[in-house]
Amino acid sequence: MANFDLNDDGVFVIVGSGAGGGTLGNELAQKGIKVVILEAGDRVEIQDFVNDEWESFKQLAWKDMRTTSGTWRIAKDFPNLPAWTVKAVGGTTVHWAGASLRFHDFEWKTRSVYGAIQGANLLDWPITPEEMAPWYDKAEDKMGVTGTHGIPRLPGNNNFKVLQAGALKIGYKEVHTGNMAINSQPRDGRGSCQQLGFCFQGCKTGAKWSTLYTEIPKGEATGNLEVRPNSMVVKIEHDDSGKVTGVVYADTENKGTLKRQKARVVAVAGNSVESPRLLLNSASSKFPDGLANSSGQVGRNYMRHTTGSVFGVFDKPVNMFKGTVMAGIIRDESGNNPSRGFVGGYEMETISLGLPFSAAFLEPGGWGREFASRLDDYTRLAGMWIIGEDMPQESNRVTLNTNVKDEYGLPVANVHYDDHPNDAAMREHGYRQGSAVYDAVGATRIIGVPPYPSTHNVGTNRMSANPRDGVVNRWGQTHDIKNLFVSDGSQFTTGAGCNPTLTIVALAMRQADYIAHQMGQKNI
Repeated sequence: MANFDLNDDGVFVIVGSGAGGGTLGNELAQKGIKVVILEAGDRVEIQDFVNDEWESFKQLAWKDMRTTSGTWRIAKDFPNLPAWTVKAVGGTTVHWAGASLRFHDFEWKTRSVYGAIQGANLLDWPITPEEMAPWYDKAEDKMGVTGTHGIPRLPGNNNFKVLQAGALKIGYKEVHTGNMAINSQPRDGRGSCQQLGFCFQGCKTGAKWSTLYTEIPKGEATGNLEVRPNSMVVKIEHDDSGKVTGVVYADTENKGTLKRQKARVVAVAGNSVESPRLLLNSASSKFPDGLANSSGQVGRNYMRHTTGSVFGVFDKPVNMFKGTVMAGIIRDESGNNPSRGFVGGYEMETISLGLPFSAAFLEPGGWGREFASRLDDYTRLAGMWIIGEDMPQESNRVTLNTNVKDEYGLPVANVHYDDHPNDAAMREHGYRQGSAVYDAVGATRIIGVPPYPSTHNVGTNRMSANPRDGVVNRWGQTHDIKNLFVSDGSQFTTGAGCNPTLTIVALAMRQADYIAHQMGQKNI
């Protein structure tokens, strides 16, 4: 296994090991490039996963202090947990449900398609859907996405059967068990899904794709990839010309001892909260507003998808917790149809919460008879999650809270978010349609649930053709610094109305191709 020297200035350093960082690391290692991945969290392997919601949260979640502001419900319900991300090797690919959907063609060109939306900072991506199609093909094949490339879809559990029956009854047409990066049959040396129902707690069978046990071990096997867990990067350094030269990180296993890893190139892939935070905390006399921030766009345009949940109570048991969490989807509302009162689209996907999380999320802070009755109905609940495109707004942003410091004395991230009127209209439409689905098959009661802490954090270092409009170019390369890249969902120009992981992986594979070529040409 590789063990690169701290003074080796020929290595490619990646900050973060999730969908973007872990994929990029393997792709570069396969091309013969020396890579060091620095991961802030521990290395928690499959055998260590805990099939218990709260214990798993303690084991995997990013629990470092963050703060919130804005009118979004999260600021009231979860003021220090705006985003639900993983602090461990594999990043949030350990915690995710596996839904892997492509953008619709129009979602790459929302400024052109939607026009000027008051209060929204819409911008077309500097990439075309035709250009992305082959990379989506490669990502789907890598991840084993069901319903693509001849891979069978997963079976439907009771939760899906209720969703499907209601959807068909009210006239929806595109209803199935989704495109999931979860093996429906043995593939890539991993077995098939055993329907354990603990997708969010880490897949104990390894059927769900995660960089932890797919990309990272493959990269390590080449001898070109070293992963250092418990390594929290606190600053990116540069020389007098502005070229990045390495990173400073805290070795948390050794009481936070600061170390410096030199680098030829650095890629930031720490999620849409920590990535802008790192760039801002790396400010210097040459870059007083933070690295790659000449446009002032670092941290801006934070998006977390328009979300909410609908649960139906039935007179017979559904036991939604049995089976794959999100293998079930209604896609009929995912197109752009402004006659509904909003632009963009949304998906309705099956969701289930265990009893402990139901107590926390069905009505955050709830108490009393009404709340208790929801828990009494637990085994008779069917659930869906609404996920739609939210509008980028410059004022929705990640900034540094200089009044609150982490253990290394650095300002923590503050996440500010206000719903755009388009977001609110979409969510209400989703609640109505979700309720209609369950009403159609005899629900005795409908429960609308507000948004949870977000796992779909995108934007904040967005991609743009013009440097003044964003942070990175069409390759995820920062406009300001040639050897500094962004490789996670923070580079998203707009969020689209679907789960982002497949697109993050496809972009990382495409980016690796570009980087290898540029390094070969000695351009970086």
